Parts: sequence; C-alpha cells; structure tokens
Amino acid sequence: MEQEEQHNFTGYNTNHKKTARILRKEMTRQERHLWFDFLRSYPHKIYRQRPIEQFIVDFYCSKARLIIELDGSQHYTQDGMLYDVVRTEVLEKYKLKVIRFSNNDVDYNFLGVCTAIDEEIKERLRTMGVS
Repeated sequence: MEQEEQHNFTGYNTNHKKTARILRKEMTRQERHLWFDFLRSYPHKIYRQRPIEQFIVDFYCSKARLIIELDGSQHYTQDGMLYDVVRTEVLEKYKLKVIRFSNNDVDYNFLGVCTAIDEEIKERLRTMGVS
C-alpha cells in the first residue's frame, strides 16, 4: 500500500456489514434520539453503526475522523472500561478520535451533548484544514 493510501485507510471492515445493519435496526433509545433528532441532518455526513476493524462504532464522521460513542451501564464495569481502553487504542491508530457520552447524558442533557459534538467536529475540521 502506498504511503498516502495507508494514511487515509480507516479500517472499514466489510465482514461486519450484516451485523451493523442489524444494529442500525435495533438502536438503543438514546442512539435513536441522537440520530433522528441531531446527527442524521448534521451538515457533514455521519454514519451510524459503522464497522471499523473488529468493532462497530455507534456514529462516525469520516470528514472529521471522529467517532461518537454512547455508553450504557455495561461500559462502567471493570471489564467494560478495559475493553473500551483497548478499543480506543485500536481506533486511534487510524488517527480517529473517540468521544463518549453516557446514555444519561443523552437523556438529561441532550442539548449539551449536541453542542459538544458540534464543537468537536468543527474544531477537528479546523485543525485538519478541512471546511
């Protein structure tokens, strides 16, 4: 693979397309709320349930190289936190940034979550020199 192709590769994994489709149909209440009430109509394309490496991320903005994760209670167990650390390390090797919000954040501070996502995307695009 040429140097430039390696830099642009995002780890998209076609082996997980079927699982990703199922997860899109079975999104959590919080994922549906964030998707239908904010991300779906965001000015920059955002994918939901995107396969990257061996993972399926909740939301992915390729232009900003940003992954948005919504965490339920399983992410706050010892095993869940360890898994998320390893997962983030793998995703970051593609120069992707992972930001996380709890389901409670979406339930009780939806506007704050949307504002944080918007600011993060704009900042990443600015620093990457993308408009």
